[in-house]
Amino acid sequence: MSATRGVFYVHSAPSALCPHIEWAVGGVLGVPVNPDWTPQPAQSGTYRAEFSWTGKVGAAAEMASALRGWNHLRFEVTEEPTSSTEGARFSYTPDLGVFHAVMGLHGDIMIPEDRLKASVVRAALGEVTLENEIDKLLGKPWDDELETFRHAGEGAPVRWLHQVV
Repeated sequence: MSATRGVFYVHSAPSALCPHIEWAVGGVLGVPVNPDWTPQPAQSGTYRAEFSWTGKVGAAAEMASALRGWNHLRFEVTEEPTSSTEGARFSYTPDLGVFHAVMGLHGDIMIPEDRLKASVVRAALGEVTLENEIDKLLGKPWDDELETFRHAGEGAPVRWLHQVV
């Protein structure tokens, strides 16, 4: 069994869901999960948490599957690549559902050729614009909705990421 690690972010959840999230994620990882919950200032009455995890390859997909469809929950889970697997990112909002992206070694989203070709065909047929299709392939609608929730509230941990261009 190959092991990997990642980060699980709960961007907003009502207090009643917090223990259920811990139970579901702990069931996937096989260990109890007890994150520090802090109030989410972007949505009154909700809480946020983040924690690093270690587990089997595919655990991020299992976590996303266990939590998808839960109303009033917004989350993201990442999984780092291993020597034999790509990484992954899952984002979830009640309005948009689950977004999944395969992540390369350096954090780039890798879009499968068939999905890109299908987007080009839909755009050529006039069903959609190519710009909107590419935005969906890159997860922009999910990023747009989650951005407000990503900003750390007062007293919440802040993780600074530096863009390398």
